[in-house]
Amino acid sequence: MKLLRTEEAAGKILCHDITQIIKGVTKDAVFRKGHIIKKEDIPLLLSLGKDHIYIWENDETVIHENDAAEILRDICMGANIKATAPKEGKIELISEIDGMLKINKEKLKAINSLGEMMIATRHSGFSVKKGEKLAGTRIIPLIIKKDKMNEAKIEAGETPLLEVLPFKTKKIGVITTGNEIFHKRIEDQFTPVIASKFKDFNSEITEHIILDDKHEKITEAIDKMIEDGIDIVVCTGGMSVDPDDSTPLAIKNTGARVVTYGAPVLPGAMFMLAYTTNNRPIIGLPGCVMYAKRTIFDLVLPSLITDQEISKAQLADFGHGGLCLNCEKCVFPNCSFGK
Repeated sequence: MKLLRTEEAAGKILCHDITQIIKGVTKDAVFRKGHIIKKEDIPLLLSLGKDHIYIWENDETVIHENDAAEILRDICMGANIKATAPKEGKIELISEIDGMLKINKEKLKAINSLGEMMIATRHSGFSVKKGEKLAGTRIIPLIIKKDKMNEAKIEAGETPLLEVLPFKTKKIGVITTGNEIFHKRIEDQFTPVIASKFKDFNSEITEHIILDDKHEKITEAIDKMIEDGIDIVVCTGGMSVDPDDSTPLAIKNTGARVVTYGAPVLPGAMFMLAYTTNNRPIIGLPGCVMYAKRTIFDLVLPSLITDQEISKAQLADFGHGGLCLNCEKCVFPNCSFGK
């Protein structure tokens, strides 16, 4: 780059976009990178406050902001994502499908720690819709050393940092437990809530059984559903530490690998998660899922529907942001819950 007085720039090649902002009317580039400045352009440039301007001088050791943004785009852009054209040195990534956004957060942090470049994203692990914005990339200066961008490539490795995982249609089995429901003392209000949440992900309850609190019967029902080909088994009720609440014992007795009984999330502390030998999830949902707007169930659902195994470490991470404020107007996931 070379800095010139604007009056002397006629015939020179512009090396960055020049943006015009008119409040309430426009914010767009009036001249693009690569534009050959004409004499008649100079009054407009001066009116935009450009008394001096950068023109391009060939230097093989550096690259322009648009080219650098394209490198960052390639580092980020995985499956089911498209990109916008470079504009004012910035590229945005857009989801091509409804799905769950998955981000390599460690590599994202490493690249943003290099300096002179940035990748800003949405939160990993949450649902996104087709056409929604996922991330933006750009460098901070107008030009950057090629070696610096090569450093970013090495840090990123071969696998893109972002991908959108498609939702899969699942067969859901629900086991409703509790003597009070089994003996028809009260109505089952839990199952309709579960059905509604799975419907948002194009999955339906295909098996449903109501049982009393005998843990042997619950274990038998879980085993039967897995044998029938159910993809996700959901047990509702009986998740507290009361003497009559035996669902956790029933899940454990299936022989499934228990990931957790308990999660650092409110509402949802008594949540349980286990996996069968063929990695089908068995979950125990506490009563709060029936009446609270958003709970631990909403945080794990995208992973369950996209076949992403949930680890104990991932559940532990939910503690930071795991307190739902129960806002009068719920705007989840556009809030701090689970982040």
